[in-house]
Amino acid sequence: MASKRIIPCLDIDNRKVVKGKKFLDVQEVADPLTLARKYVADGADELVFYDIAASSTNRDMFLDLIETIAKEVPIPFIVGGGIRTMDDIETVFRIGGDKVSINSAALANASIISEAAEKFGSHRVLLSMDVSEVSSGKWNVFAKAGMVDTGIDAIEWAKQGEKLGAGELVVNCIDEDGVKKGYNLPLSIAISKAVSIPIIASGGAGKLEDFQAVLTEGKASAALAASVFHYEDISIRELKTYLEEQKITVGNEG
Repeated sequence: MASKRIIPCLDIDNRKVVKGKKFLDVQEVADPLTLARKYVADGADELVFYDIAASSTNRDMFLDLIETIAKEVPIPFIVGGGIRTMDDIETVFRIGGDKVSINSAALANASIISEAAEKFGSHRVLLSMDVSEVSSGKWNVFAKAGMVDTGIDAIEWAKQGEKLGAGELVVNCIDEDGVKKGYNLPLSIAISKAVSIPIIASGGAGKLEDFQAVLTEGKASAALAASVFHYEDISIRELKTYLEEQKITVGNEG
C-alpha cells in the first residue's frame, strides 16, 4: 500500500496563522514561521501555506513570507490562496514553493489547471475545493471563502479536475471545518470512487481515530489538519506512531 501523508495547514491572514470554524469566527493563532519549523521537526510529510483572504479581497500574496518559510521547509511545501495567473504559479515555484493549490482561479478559468499541469507537471498542481452538503448525499462547490454556492456538483468538479490534469485534489468540507468531530467520510469515499488521483481530506480532525478513519475507510491518500496541531491537541509525532500501530504506513515517498 502506498504511504499515507499527514499535512498540517497554515491558514494565513494579516501575516499570521489563523483558524475559525466553518470558515467563520477566525482567530489569530501564531507566527507562521515558528509553526512551520515546529511541524517540520515533528515529522510532517508536507506543509500547506494557505492565504485565506488573498482571493476574496483581491490582495496580492505575501510573497516574502512564502519565500522565508520555503527556505526553512525541506519537505514539500504547498502554496494556495491568491493564485490567479500562470505568472503567479511561476513566481511561487521560483521563490521555493513545490506545489500550488488552486481554488478560485480554477472556478473562474478551469484551463489554468491544464496549462499549469502541462508546463510544470501534474504532480505540482493541486485542485482545491471548498465543499458543503446541500442535500442528502449531494455536495456543491462553494466560492468566496465558502460564502457563495457555485451550484457546481463537487463530484463532477473532481472528475473535471482530474481530466484537466490536476495531480491531486484537496477536498475541504466546510461543514466539518474546525469542528473536530471527524472528517466527512461519505464525501471522501464518493470522490475517491469518482477519480483515480490522490485525495487530500481536509476539515474535521479532532482525535487520532479520525485520521485512521479517513485514511482507510475514507480512502484518502493524505489527511490535512490545522486546529488539532495548532492547539497541541495532537502532536504529529504521536499521530504517526498511532497510525503505524494501526498498520498504516505514513511518510512521503517523493
